[in-house]
Amino acid sequence: MFDAICKYLVEAFSADIAQWLLGEAVSLSELSPSELLLEPIRADALLLQSGGRLLHVEFQTQPDPTIRLRMLDYWVRLRRRIPF
Repeated sequence: MFDAICKYLVEAFSADIAQWLLGEAVSLSELSPSELLLEPIRADALLLQSGGRLLHVEFQTQPDPTIRLRMLDYWVRLRRRIPF
C-alpha cells in the first residue's frame, strides 16, 4: 500500500517532488512506460571460482565506447542473479 501511495504522489506532484529532492526547480519530461525492459545479452565467458568469486571476460576486436556501460549492465544483472 505504501508503494502505491508513493507512486500516486510522484505522478500527481512530480515537479514538486523533483524540486524537493534536487533543491531547484526543473522542467520534467515523463518516461513512459515506466517499466524498464531488459534486452537479452550474453557474456563471452563467465567463470565461477570456488570461494564464490566470479570472473567475467569480454572479448573486443575493435574499441567500443559503450563498453563501460555494458559492463555495468552485466554486473548489475549478475549481482541480481548470483548473490556473490
